[in-house]
Amino acid sequence: MTSLLNPYISFDGDAADAMKFYQSVFGGDLAVNTFGETGYDDPAFADKVMHAKLETGNGFHLMAADTPPGGEHKPGNNISISLSGDDGDTLRGYWNKLSESGTVMMPLEKQVWGDEFGMCADRFGIAWMVNISQPQAS
Repeated sequence: MTSLLNPYISFDGDAADAMKFYQSVFGGDLAVNTFGETGYDDPAFADKVMHAKLETGNGFHLMAADTPPGGEHKPGNNISISLSGDDGDTLRGYWNKLSESGTVMMPLEKQVWGDEFGMCADRFGIAWMVNISQPQAS
């Protein structure tokens, strides 16, 4: 059996919008379960996301939920999601969609180590790093 490491992001009520946005960026199949579908009886949370999972054709798995009632939503700067590889066109496409309506902290451009690299926060405040590896000189 294969093991996976999945980013799991908590949101403050906008998990459904965020996951639809990520689906528009990466493609794939999105499954969303709401608190109401699981029998949670607070009408204020009936349409909030209890669990969502996006699985893409590239093998990406991204999970998310709205912070449950009584839980504390505490955004922080202790997590970034990194996308890396050598498929420049695909990674630049992800970058363009993620950084649009977001904040670019470091433009996606060639760095001193030879790769293209950039950092941004998307419109939901989630930090992303994109690294496009370049062929190594032999």
